[in-house]
Amino acid sequence: QVQLVESGGGSVQAGGSLRLSCAAPGYTYCMGWFRQAPGKEREGVAIIARYGSATYADSVKGRFTLSQDNAKNTLDLQMNSLKPEDTAMYYCAALRTICPKTLVAGPFRFWGQGTQVTVSS
Repeated sequence: QVQLVESGGGSVQAGGSLRLSCAAPGYTYCMGWFRQAPGKEREGVAIIARYGSATYADSVKGRFTLSQDNAKNTLDLQMNSLKPEDTAMYYCAALRTICPKTLVAGPFRFWGQGTQVTVSS
């Protein structure tokens, strides 16, 4: 069992920035971030394969950036120009096989506990 550990998050005003970090204690091949707002389904934010390029949701393209350290099995999500609609619980996820072709949560086997991001207007 791989337990992901998230850090970062918090409250910020619209237009501000936050950085989320995720650490996996073991080897993972695909990692990503998902989010879930109250009353809404969990949605994909961005995913990336080890040594691969990232896939971003349209809603965050140009504002969010993934960065990974394969030696440390960590994945950071830099979030800039935050909007109130970015408010959600953010979850780190991972799996040991190839990334899905779309930002779907189903294939991901390992998850973190979640970290809250709140953006005020």
